[in-house]
Formats: sequence, C-alpha cells, structure tokens
Amino acid sequence: MTTQANYLPTPEGFYFEDFQLAQVLNHGVPRTITEADCTLYTALTGSRFALHCAKTVAENAGFAAMPVDNFLLFHIAFGKTVNDVSLNAVANLGYAEVIFKRPAFAGDTISVSSEVIGLKENSNGKTGVVYVHSTAVNQNNQQVLSFKRWVMVHKKDVTTPCAAPQLPTLAQQVSPQLQVIPEQLTLTNWQDHVSDNQFKVGDFNVGDTLFHRDGITINDSDHSLATRLYQNNARVHFDQHLMDDSKHGKRLVYGGHIISLCRALSYNGLGNSIWLSAIHSGSHCNPSFAGDTIYAQSTILEITDAPNRDDLALVKVNMLGIKNNSPEQMEYLFDNASGRKKYHSDVVLDLELTLLMVK
Repeated sequence: MTTQANYLPTPEGFYFEDFQLAQVLNHGVPRTITEADCTLYTALTGSRFALHCAKTVAENAGFAAMPVDNFLLFHIAFGKTVNDVSLNAVANLGYAEVIFKRPAFAGDTISVSSEVIGLKENSNGKTGVVYVHSTAVNQNNQQVLSFKRWVMVHKKDVTTPCAAPQLPTLAQQVSPQLQVIPEQLTLTNWQDHVSDNQFKVGDFNVGDTLFHRDGITINDSDHSLATRLYQNNARVHFDQHLMDDSKHGKRLVYGGHIISLCRALSYNGLGNSIWLSAIHSGSHCNPSFAGDTIYAQSTILEITDAPNRDDLALVKVNMLGIKNNSPEQMEYLFDNASGRKKYHSDVVLDLELTLLMVK
C-alpha cells in the first residue's frame, strides 16, 4: 500500500503574463565575489588580460588589488536576475546600455534589482518579450553595473489576455560621457611586455578587422560549470530531460559563456584593451552547444581620446563570435540588404562594446 505524498508548490518563476510594466524585482541571494571565483573564471575562459591575472600589474596600474574582470561581474549580476526574469525563457535575445560604473574587487558583495521597462506578446500567443533594466550595487550601496536586456518568455496559459505592447526606448550606444574610467587607473608604470608587446591605439585605423585565429572547443563540463559559477539556474542550460523534447534536443550553452570566450580569444591582437568600459548592444544570433568550437573576430568602429587622459583611448569594437567556421570560408557573416540583419547560421554572437586601450 502506497501513501500519496502531499506535494507543496515550489517556486516556478515568472511567466510572461506575470510581468507588469514598472514592476520592480528585488532579486534574492546576494553574492560575495571571492578570489576563487576570479581564478575559476580564468580557468574556464583562458582569459589572459594582465590586469586581472597579476597583482603586481594591477598595483602598477594604480589598484590596491586585482579588479574583478567586468564580464565576470556582469555574469554574476545576470545570474541573480534569472530566477525572476528568465527562468521560463525561450531565449535571451539581447543587451543594451551596459555600463560599468565602478570596479569590483574580491570581497565585494553584489546585490541586484530589476525594473520591467517593456512588454510585448508575440503573435503566436505562446510567448512574449520582457524588457528589464537591472542594477547591481556593492555592499556600500554603490552602483557597480547597470544594464538593459530583453528575453523571450513562455506564457503559462495561452488564453490569458495581455495588454497592448509597450516598448522601451533603448539608446543605440552608451555615450562617452556615461562611460566610467576607474579613477585609480594609471599607466605611468605600465610595462609593454605584460601584454606581450601587442598593438596599441596608434596601430589601428577605423575599419581594421582582426580574426583572432585561436579557437576554443566547448566541453559539456566547462559550460555547465561556468553557468553554475554565475548561479544562473535557467533550465535550458542544465536539464537534458527537459531539452529532449526541444527543437534541438540538447542543452543550450549560456550565451554569456560565449561572450566571455570571445573576449578571452580577442587577447590575441587586443591584449592592450585593458578595461571593458561599456556594451552598446548585443545579440545571440544562433545557439551554441557542447562540442562547438568558438572563434572571434573584431572590427574597429571608432577611436576616441579618453576624457582628460593622454595615455588611454576609447576604442569601440564590433565583436563577432563564430562557431565551427572561419570568415574566409563563409559567403557572408551577416547581410543588411533587407534592412534587418540576416546572420549566417555559424555566427553566434554580435556584440558592440567599448574598450579602454593603451596608447
């Protein structure tokens, strides 16, 4: 004889019809960043940017300790939002207005909140797009990061009526005036050999393109561990039983892991881009899976003197992530002929960002 268990409901996250415009979500589980987190991030991405690899380099650049890689900070903050914003997501669609307000260091505790700034039900009636503005603060309630993103989310009940679309206005780029140069950053004692004597700002012209050549093959263990590091609990990354019945039949690699791999790969050519200042826009163009090999390509879009600095420049870059292919073997990367970008099926990332680069 069996006894029927009395199952209590457990949190299942927000569905599209649960969101409301101007709704504020204070996300749970603040996170204290540790040196171990930073070390594991390096192990999972292979990133070689010297400022985040050696205390001596960081001290020579004016910091009391190694600053946390801004992409690690972004992923940890992003992970805090998943349980409320994207636990029931179909896909994370894009980013805008990502601004790094101040450096973070091991020992800092990060807390995150989000405001719903836009909602649009899709024509199929089964999903909708949710736009949020997320803000991360440290233990002193100082903003360290602000970003906007939009995500496609399942509806729980397709018969639930939804309000008329309300779309936010998103800036096409983060103005230089809003980009923060760490006040302690100095290059007086910078040594060229720590970044392998690579290109400096004066070596580039607008329009120059670098295919970074190195490739990284994604292992199941790597992308799973990286996503757990960020405490991103979106089921599409972990639950193979769930994904058996999906279109692809396998787990998706978290798009942020692709971003970090591309940034790590870009060291080969952009080793002197020592600080990530802002992300203007970003799209995950096609999915990635374990077994894919990721390559990166960067195109210089704009070069601007950093305000009140004669040793640094703001370099705006278009970074593309490509899987299992190289540009010379592809008939196109993307096509704007229709007025809307059409991506080659092997392009997995299209990101515009600004980097602080040594002159």
